[in-house]
Amino acid sequence: MRAAVFEGVGRPLRVEDLTLDAPRAGEVRVRLASAGVCHSDLHVVDGGWRHHTPIVLGHEGAGVVVEVGEGVTRVALGDHVIVSWMPSCGTCRQCAAGRPWLCEEALEAMETDTLPDGTMRLHRADGSPVHQYLTAGVFAEEAVIPEGGAVRIREDAPLESVSIIGCAVATGFGAVVNTARVERGSRVAVIGLGAVGLSAVQGAVHAGARTVVAVDVAGWKLDLARRLGATDVVDAGAGDPVAAVTELCGGADYAFECAGRPETAEHAVAMLDTHGAAVVVGQAEGGSSACFDPLLLSCYERRILGCNYGSSDPRVDFPRLVDLYMSGDLEVDELITGRRPLDEIEEAFADLRGARAVRTVLDCSARPAGPARTS
Repeated sequence: MRAAVFEGVGRPLRVEDLTLDAPRAGEVRVRLASAGVCHSDLHVVDGGWRHHTPIVLGHEGAGVVVEVGEGVTRVALGDHVIVSWMPSCGTCRQCAAGRPWLCEEALEAMETDTLPDGTMRLHRADGSPVHQYLTAGVFAEEAVIPEGGAVRIREDAPLESVSIIGCAVATGFGAVVNTARVERGSRVAVIGLGAVGLSAVQGAVHAGARTVVAVDVAGWKLDLARRLGATDVVDAGAGDPVAAVTELCGGADYAFECAGRPETAEHAVAMLDTHGAAVVVGQAEGGSSACFDPLLLSCYERRILGCNYGSSDPRVDFPRLVDLYMSGDLEVDELITGRRPLDEIEEAFADLRGARAVRTVLDCSARPAGPARTS
């Protein structure tokens, strides 16, 4: 089984052969068709987030179930699935409260870069273990993941496209419809037009917002936002984006921060109208901070909401988003600006780092003409 292994900051990812153990009780093995390259992975590669190494990164993928462990009931052999990096256990305090996107068992596993039982399924030829990012590790041909991390979808949906529903689309779209619950007729601003932000734009359109202002510094992303339904766009590099949004709509009822930067979180709060809500969706580097005037929050009842994974229940929301995509009511392929084989993982990160891509999708099944590179 081939996988892209990350050894540490400053070292390139290398595709090498690994041994993948059989799934244990409550686990499944998925043959991956595709995987999206996300800024969360880039944070690890560039050192903004620290994780255990060696590790197989990647948390946004789709494939087919090829083996199931004892006691698995949610999926069966041959099922087409989207990988969820938040495999809810169903029994912890958060899951019991109806918040599977905050599963305590899954979050604990993410701290150790293992599966929820604290062990690893990936090994090198010498027997040394390899960690697995966010219980997923989908920059690979195959992965063993918790049963809760494999969400069954309809078989006519193209796996090479719907893989990005498992993170970018679910997060951005869900931030609007689940976290904020945007009402019809609302004024919405979306800051940061990566795959998450553009999915938030579509979520706002779906929710019936009367004004959807898309904010970014890249003109080509602003053009794409217009095609996806934004009513107005603001070039954040051409002046004060807060003043521009306020002038356009009198202030936002909802402002979605999807860039993952402290300054854009500040902008989201500042552009709110009375009783508006700023929804922090983007994943900033750990230890950063943002500033706001607390008097304005109390006087005008402005709110700040955190959003993890679009407050999504993957078993409910993933199939629903796939249906919207298949009916033409949700654009997914427009968000995929590049497709590469797994062996071009470094080039995919370079595209993301250089703001040349919204989402690059890796073909996990593509084999190089010659022998695989090894570290």
